[in-house]
Amino acid sequence: QVQLMESAGGSVQAGESLRLSCTISGVKYNRYCMGWFRQAPGKEREGVATIYPGGLQPHYDDSVRGRFTISQDNTGHTLYLQMDSLEPRDTAMYYCAAQSRSSWERCESLTYTIWGQGTQVTVSS
Repeated sequence: QVQLMESAGGSVQAGESLRLSCTISGVKYNRYCMGWFRQAPGKEREGVATIYPGGLQPHYDDSVRGRFTISQDNTGHTLYLQMDSLEPRDTAMYYCAAQSRSSWERCESLTYTIWGQGTQVTVSS
């Protein structure tokens, strides 16, 4: 059974940094794409960053490129999202997600079906 569990988020000031982590269990390390998504109040959920099996080829939404970094540890059991230069518009509930992938599929284009419970990130100006 696949389970994802995010670490606690937090409240920070604009310009500060925060790192989210997501513990992964029940997933075959080399078969699943992993990603971070977020949903702000009154808005649809959006993709933030995705990564290929093995921690390769990170992909970022334009809104976070250059400020956020997605990564995995060597075991593949923990997914990270390093968030720097945070802005009030980054305030949202953040979710980690996983999805199995066939070799021809792009992680950033998949529909993700395995989700963590979410963690709140609040950035104040």
